[in-house]
Amino acid sequence: MSEVENDVTDILLPAAKVAVFSHDAETLQAARALRDDWRFARVDLQVVEGDVEAAISKYSYESAPSLLIIQTETIDSGFTGRLEALSEHCNEGTSAVIVGPVNDVNLYRRLIDMGVSDYLVKPVATDVMGEVIARTLVSKLGVDSSRLIAFLGAKGGVGTSSIAQACAWGVASVLKQKLVLMDAAGGWSSLGVGMGFDPTATLAAVSRAVEAGDADSLKRMFHTADEKLSVLATGGDSLLGEALAPEKYERILDNLMAKAPVVLVDLSQADVGLSRVTLSRANHIVLVSTPTLASLRLTRSLLKEIGDLRGGSADEVSLLINRRGLSKADEVPDGDIQVAIDRKPSGSIPFLPGLFMGFESEARQILSDKEGSVVLHSTLLPLMQKMVGGAGEGAAGDKDDKKSSLLGGFLTKLTTK
Repeated sequence: MSEVENDVTDILLPAAKVAVFSHDAETLQAARALRDDWRFARVDLQVVEGDVEAAISKYSYESAPSLLIIQTETIDSGFTGRLEALSEHCNEGTSAVIVGPVNDVNLYRRLIDMGVSDYLVKPVATDVMGEVIARTLVSKLGVDSSRLIAFLGAKGGVGTSSIAQACAWGVASVLKQKLVLMDAAGGWSSLGVGMGFDPTATLAAVSRAVEAGDADSLKRMFHTADEKLSVLATGGDSLLGEALAPEKYERILDNLMAKAPVVLVDLSQADVGLSRVTLSRANHIVLVSTPTLASLRLTRSLLKEIGDLRGGSADEVSLLINRRGLSKADEVPDGDIQVAIDRKPSGSIPFLPGLFMGFESEARQILSDKEGSVVLHSTLLPLMQKMVGGAGEGAAGDKDDKKSSLLGGFLTKLTTK
């Protein structure tokens, strides 16, 4: 097993569907407790009070998950026969873990030889179930990287922070993805005002907690804005102090990306060194500009420098034109922008001062306002959907093509004995 697979207790698990079937209250509670485990942020964990018969009924009309955990009070030919019936409704590659009543080494070896991923004996503690699920998913699906998305303004005053916060709310509330939002600006951050919290940490304090592996202290440095949205509550830094060293800042990013499926970073007012680290690593970059000549000239220069920083390519940069209509006589049309910088804007947001000033000063969600909802759904969400993807696994193939390779192999061996 690889080094990553041996260290599954500290990584974000890949997007997957897992179902646990049991009549045992302790097993059901152990499974439900995993929903609060940060490693399972991308795992769709279904806990069903039932047995193999309930699984057969459920997957006769639903797609089966990546991993099935089924508890049984008997391990005999009758049970394995029902597993055979279940396999007819499973997707190719579905894995199985069995929870049984007895600790029998020979039985364990026989089940593993038949193709079952693991055999557990009740009672099953939460940490044991979590480790078994983690090892199975990592072995099957590998390790998915978190998505790092950077928001950068062509210049000050273009609305980068407001757009970053609006996107964070959209990802959490509409796309239903767990994410972390952070501001790399240190003491210059306005995130506390926009998201409704008092800064409780500095970037330096976060760095010290990361370096020390102090998970408890680090946990207290987050503001929970929503069930799916956590905000790194920095902003207490000295305004005129030295910026955090880029290598220490990068280790903060490493820590966040190991625990959150999506990390959004606001780079407006950030130190150049921290911006370079983020831009070089980001999966996607949202470059915010206004339709003015001064802003667009800086946009063109930034696109070139970002391309140089990323090995000659700025393909993952999306250009958003904000505050369209502020001064129509002085604005550059979208068509001319495309010609001037050789890039079609990914979206254009009208000048809505009441909307964005309200977000910045009153900590309102963008969905709480009708105009905000229109901007979010028409412009920001389509862009974010492409960047963060969908939650969970893709849809399975047609039921006619379904056949569990693991359960199929398991049952083939059974029927030939």
